[in-house]
Amino acid sequence: MGLPALEFSDCCLDSPHFRETLKSHEAELDKTNKFIKELIKDGKSLITALKSFEEPVWARGTDLSSAKRKFADSLNEFKFQCIGDAETDDEMCIARSLQEFATVLRNLEDERIRMIENASEVLITPLEKFRKEQIGAAKEAKKKYDKETEKYCGILEKHLNLSSKKKESQLQEADSQVDLVRQHFYEVSLEYVFKVQEVQERKMFEFVEPLLAFLQGLFTFYHHGYELAKDFGDFKTQLTISIQNTRNRFEGTRSEVESLMKKMKENPLEHKTISPYTMEGYLYVQEKRHFGTSWVKHYCTYQRDSKQITMVPFDQKSGGKGGEDESVTLKSCTRRKTDSIEKRFCFDVEAVDRPGVITMQALSEEDRRLWMEAMDGREPVYNSNKDSQSEGTAQLDSIGFSIIRKCIHAVETRGINEQGLYRIVGVNSRVQKLLSVLMDPKTASETETDICAEWEIKTITSALKTYLRMLPGPLMMYQFQRSFIKAAKLENQESRVSEIHSLVHRLPEKNRQMLQLLMNHLANVANNHKQNLMTVANLGVVFGPTLLRPQEETVAAIMDIKFQNIVIEILIENHEKIFNTVPDMPLTNAQLHLSRKKSSDSKPPSCSERPLTLFHTVQSTEKQEQRNSIINSSLESVSSNPNSILNSSSSLQPNMNSSDPDLAVVKPTRPNSLTPFRKAKALYACKAEHDSELSFTAGTVFDNVHPSQEPGWLEGTLNGKTGLIPENYVEFL
Repeated sequence: MGLPALEFSDCCLDSPHFRETLKSHEAELDKTNKFIKELIKDGKSLITALKSFEEPVWARGTDLSSAKRKFADSLNEFKFQCIGDAETDDEMCIARSLQEFATVLRNLEDERIRMIENASEVLITPLEKFRKEQIGAAKEAKKKYDKETEKYCGILEKHLNLSSKKKESQLQEADSQVDLVRQHFYEVSLEYVFKVQEVQERKMFEFVEPLLAFLQGLFTFYHHGYELAKDFGDFKTQLTISIQNTRNRFEGTRSEVESLMKKMKENPLEHKTISPYTMEGYLYVQEKRHFGTSWVKHYCTYQRDSKQITMVPFDQKSGGKGGEDESVTLKSCTRRKTDSIEKRFCFDVEAVDRPGVITMQALSEEDRRLWMEAMDGREPVYNSNKDSQSEGTAQLDSIGFSIIRKCIHAVETRGINEQGLYRIVGVNSRVQKLLSVLMDPKTASETETDICAEWEIKTITSALKTYLRMLPGPLMMYQFQRSFIKAAKLENQESRVSEIHSLVHRLPEKNRQMLQLLMNHLANVANNHKQNLMTVANLGVVFGPTLLRPQEETVAAIMDIKFQNIVIEILIENHEKIFNTVPDMPLTNAQLHLSRKKSSDSKPPSCSERPLTLFHTVQSTEKQEQRNSIINSSLESVSSNPNSILNSSSSLQPNMNSSDPDLAVVKPTRPNSLTPFRKAKALYACKAEHDSELSFTAGTVFDNVHPSQEPGWLEGTLNGKTGLIPENYVEFL
């Protein structure tokens, strides 16, 4: 399990969980810093030993040997930690590189040859620079962050202790001052989190590159290094590619994270994370002591459904909990009048399972209002989760397909070899002008090869990408986004391709057709990568965020961009198989037979264990409308007309071996008992494994089909023979 992503939205809440996550990143930086210092020390010892290699043979002791082995052992012991719950193939290659380096160094010890003279410049200087400039900058940012934390908390406590008897003008002035300090603390917190994550990502390539250069120098000057270099060549090539891919992804995610940080600074309220709690934040709770009363800072959460209040004593200055957690069930909440207590922003809470009144102090009048609205039974105020995507006029209709085909035709006929194809962006005004021309219904109805030569290729490619981003949702759909990411994280490449193959065939027909059109084109672009320099990996970087963007803009989602890119790479490399073949059958006949044997439990096969089949049956208007509503909410582009649903059902066959809970599945409808005998067509082939089953091929038509006594099975007639048919293998005619 890697390091959890640090969300900018958590900087505002500054919760104990956020502080613990931040500590884990700080601990990883400290571990990296310590390791680099040890590696520099061992490297210097190795270089010193190599410089003394010119001594007579009899005088050469074990210093060089021990120095090499110590250096190799240091490399072998370190383990990288990535941000997120999975690593890409490139990251796994880089993480494995230190162990590969250690193995090579141990083999080189047998050769006993000299190290290059500039080893210090190649190895020590970059590591020193990274440690001092990057990790040092993070440590300086931490000092500033801790200082601002102490300053903010001190001013806040002083502010909250102001007497409500003071003049209103003085109180307003004090409130304004605290708001300024709070804003400054929030900005410092954002900048520190950004710096910490930047260093964590940067170390993956800036740390390993000097080591790679150092090993390359070893091969150059060792007497027998050529043979070892040949053995190491394949891995070195893969590692170089992995480092470059990781660097490219770092640059992309860094700009995305920085952009998100700027948005958070400008308007933090619009980017708050959806919380499982109705309300959460810091409150000061009045506690009675022998010597009087004291106000203790707690991080509190409230769940409206269960009326559960959880209070965790926590002080950011000390960096830890100050006591045990306490949970109570809310009975009532009452606002405290200003003249009833010395403190401001107070309210009283009565609990069902605790005697007496709990007096709490909010951080401001607005904060108290939010807590009161959450607790006193009135409708709570939530931040609406606005979609950052503007509502465009782009659709997956005939005009949309015409636009994409025109752009593809123009690119493939006169720009397929342009360097940086799809990476170089066109002038925005020109792109918008071209789109307005293409989206004009009059223009769209013309032939599909009429984009004039006056339009630059970079303008056409930018128009294609912009149109895809203008769609109401991403081409590969929000509801499947997490499942595609999970598929890319599978360890086995064959499993990744199989799962993505299945997911693609769960997309609505028009989405899949557009995706196929695009992937065929991108495969053609990649085939010309020697001229246009756009490899499959580069195309994945360009189209991953466009075709598979997440619904929420978070740091964790940005960190998953690298897996979005991998999904696109798989689609390009395997486009013929994915789009031109049907996914493997989700269930074997033996499994179906076993399912039928267990029918004594009166449990029909679940939707997650069988292919999706939609039966076109006679239903009441109310039930038909309800069914259409469910289908429309699950599959965005499927028509509410029952006949169109039936026609598109064959393209919606999911891989039911997948257990993803977030994939929407439409439950099959059993035949109406009022029409017991019907004709049905087989969707799949089935070989009988029991006397009562029928063997058939795809497309076979059955007569007199009606419900069987066994759930999940139908009874029908084929060539005069009556037998059982799997319910989810047929569609009714």
